[in-house]
This record gives sequence, C-alpha cells and structure tokens, in this order.
Amino acid sequence: MSREEMRKLQGERLHKLVDRVYHNTPFYRQKMQEMDVTPDDIRTIDDIVKLPFTTKQDLRDNYPYGLFAVPMSQIIRLHASSGTTGNPTVVGYTRKDLSVWSEMIARCLSAFGADCNDIFTVAYGYGLFTGGLGLHYGVEHLGATVIPMSTGNTAKHIQILKDFGPTAMACTPSYALYMADAIRKAGIPMEEMKLRIGIFGGEPWTDNMRKDIENKLNIDAYNIYGLSEIMGPGVSHECECKNGSHIIEDHFYPEIVSPDTLEPLPFGQQGELVFTTLTKEGMPLLRYRTKDLCSLTDEPCPCGRTNVRMSRIVGRSDDMLIIRGVNIFPSQVESVILEMEEFEPHYQLIVDRINNLDVLQILVEVRESYFSDEISKMMALKNKIAYKLHSVLGISADIKLVEPSSIARSEGKTQHVIDKRTLK
Repeated sequence: MSREEMRKLQGERLHKLVDRVYHNTPFYRQKMQEMDVTPDDIRTIDDIVKLPFTTKQDLRDNYPYGLFAVPMSQIIRLHASSGTTGNPTVVGYTRKDLSVWSEMIARCLSAFGADCNDIFTVAYGYGLFTGGLGLHYGVEHLGATVIPMSTGNTAKHIQILKDFGPTAMACTPSYALYMADAIRKAGIPMEEMKLRIGIFGGEPWTDNMRKDIENKLNIDAYNIYGLSEIMGPGVSHECECKNGSHIIEDHFYPEIVSPDTLEPLPFGQQGELVFTTLTKEGMPLLRYRTKDLCSLTDEPCPCGRTNVRMSRIVGRSDDMLIIRGVNIFPSQVESVILEMEEFEPHYQLIVDRINNLDVLQILVEVRESYFSDEISKMMALKNKIAYKLHSVLGISADIKLVEPSSIARSEGKTQHVIDKRTLK
C-alpha cells in the first residue's frame, strides 16, 4: 500500500475500534467521557491524539477480564504475564484474533525467507507466555513443519537439531547463544546441522550480538518483536535488509511519544513506543504505552515494503538504571563487550549503594583463549575494557573479569542486571 492508502485504512479501522470500546468496555467509556471525547470525534488516524493512553497498571487494575470488549463466550484462548510485580496481565483472544495473529506470524516468517519447505524448532515458552503458541500457529499457517520444543531440555534440542534436520529455530537471542555454547561443548560440528534461519525476540539484542549468533550457529538471524498485551510476537519483523523492523501497521498503529511529556515525537526521534490495536476483538487497547524506547521511520526500504519501521529497542523506560544521575542501559554495556574479541557475550551489572553513593560493578567473561594467570595481562585487558565502557556510559565502573562460563547461563531470558538498591 502507499502511505496514503495505509493511513486511510488506519483511520477507518480506528473509528470502528473507538466505537466498539466506547460501547463495550466501561473503562474506556469512562476515560473518554472524562476527556469529553465521543466516537464521532475520531474520523481520521490523526485524531488518535485525542484518545487516552493505556498502561500496564490499567490492565492490572481491571484484572482479570475488565478490559475485554466481548463476552467470555467469544473468548477462546487466554494468555497472561507472570505477574511477578503484581496481578498478571491477562489477554483474551477471539477466534478471529487468533486467525489474524497466525497470519501476522506467517508474514514475518516469509520476510525471513521461510516457506512451506522449512522445519522449525520453537523454543519459546509454551503455556501462558505468548511466544511458543504464537510462533507455533504462525509456522503452521505458513504451511511449514513445527517442532514444539518449548524451553529447557537443551540436550534433547541439540539431538533434534542434529537428527531431525530443522532449518529454522525460534527462541530468545540469549538462549541462542546458550545453545551455541552447548553445541560447541558437545563437540558437534555445525556442518552436521541444516539450520539457516534464526527468529529471535523476547528481549533486546544488538547488531553485534546478531553477528556473534550468526557466526556461532552459521545462520541468518532476524529480529521479531511483539508483546502479549498487544497480541504477542509478530507485531513487527525484520526483512532481508535487516535495517529496522517493519510494523504490521494495518493491525497496529505505532506512535513515538516523549516518556516525560507524552507528547508525540516525529519520525527519527527516540522515545517511548505506543501501540493501538486497530482490529483486535477480544481485548483491544488504545494507545498502549509499551515502555520500550526506540524510533520510527517511514523512509522507503530496499525490500519494497512500505510499512513504517521501528529501530531496535535501546532499552525500557522502566528498566533504565539511573546511577549517580546518569541514565544507563544494559544494551550499552553489551555493545562494548561484543565489539571486543577478548570477551564472551555474557555479562552482569550489579548496582549497589555504599555510603549513600551508587556504585556499579560489571562482571565480564573473558574468552578462554585470552584468559591468563599473568596479572599484568589481565590488568591490561581490564584497563582496556574499562576505558571503552567509561567512554560509552559516562561514568566509571568497577570492572571484574571472570573466567569463561562462570556467569550463570539461562535457558530463557538472561538476568543481566542485579539492582541491590531495590532489594533492601
């Protein structure tokens, strides 16, 4: 579609969405009445700025079904977050929602070069988490073969990679590196496997991390983005150009707003990503604040797709560390580590407060070929990375070089930050 055609479609769908939630979701009706807005006020996509924002706290306050826009008789599946910081956020899907979701994932997989001849291992978590089932039904919609591995049991996964000949794998990027280490330790040459595509999401990762994964697993690695509240994985996807993720914006309208003022920001400026679900039936959301920080662009992509693209997530406004007045993101540390061949892509930030002063310690694994018993060599290596980290972060940190494989590995999302200030 041309940009004009897309915006016309988005405007039509937004009007229908607003009318639906106004009459079917008491939460939104009250919000709109407080703002003196009616569905008749929303005619074009530009009118979206008149609508209220939605936050994760709103989902928790309306736990479990308060934001559903259809009766439970039309909800055929539920997913939910872990609820580690309060009530879990519950999401409901109608039959049409699941059909749309599967088609979205199939679009993503096609953009990665996959087709019905591929065999996928899906190593995202199944169950209440949206990753496993989301990818599973998308692979089936594409007509490809799916192996529902789920998380854990890495030894079995390696055996299946070797014996079943899958050509694609879907998991978190940190688990992909975990798998690469496990395959290397098992002494299995990558040449014995048929993997060619990796679909990675669920956590932020960098281009340097992509190169590391591609080199270790001998694959093309692609980013897929999504979040349970909006639908699940498949809200956006990379293409063969790997220069940003195309948002499936006929279903999800994106905005970038200032995290501080909530004012919309223009293309190219970094801010908080906001989504409106234009077609979702079960639990449609208006202007949902994702807390993810990135930028958008409508510049043409060489692949020919006209969808707006989002940059990589540089961090989360609620995960950002403020240390001695400086904003720090784990991805900044990761980018430095992955540029240096002396280090493994495994690290941990430990933040504490000593004598009323914030202190930052960064644990970094040294590659086996560079690890030494000679103090002078290790000091030189420590000074080298300390200098680079200081130039990027803007503050000094206590760098601790550790032996290979000494930082705890994870088969899911790796814990890169331990903030002891919040644990006391």
